[in-house]
Amino acid sequence: MSSADFTYDHVGATREPGSCPPGFHPLHVRTRLGEGEAVFRQGSEALLTWELHRAMGVGFDASADRAAPGVDVTLTLAGVVRAPCRVVWTVEEHRRAGWAYGTLPGHPECGEESFVVDRTGDGTVWLTVSAFSRPARWYARAAGPAARGLQQAWAHRCGTVLRRLATKGLEEF
Repeated sequence: MSSADFTYDHVGATREPGSCPPGFHPLHVRTRLGEGEAVFRQGSEALLTWELHRAMGVGFDASADRAAPGVDVTLTLAGVVRAPCRVVWTVEEHRRAGWAYGTLPGHPECGEESFVVDRTGDGTVWLTVSAFSRPARWYARAAGPAARGLQQAWAHRCGTVLRRLATKGLEEF
């Protein structure tokens, strides 16, 4: 995939855990979703089909029904702030599923964010949200540390919402 449209150079870097290019702020939030194959399956499907993002309470539009490299995604906050992105990688394995999107021109931030559901050897299911970013628009720069606080809150809320979606209809988790 060409990185010509992206607003940063390190396209795909979130595939490597802990990767944060120089000049960017890292983000890493891990949330326990529950236990077992059913929680993993439901959580993975909710993530890969955008159900998580649609349930987050923000405007959401995607150019396909399922995450895949090259799919364009636009989040809209308060009907005013548009955040265009493009999926840069996906993974669907026996114990791991997820994707990452990178920022496009017009996004308030510059960088990449990944969302990965994994099932560990003991059966515990986790959502990990990892990102690297820096402000791209004047208002994001003006927000300073508050913008990073909002990103942390977003990542924690993703975990809370996906936990609900992943355990929906299951007796216990």
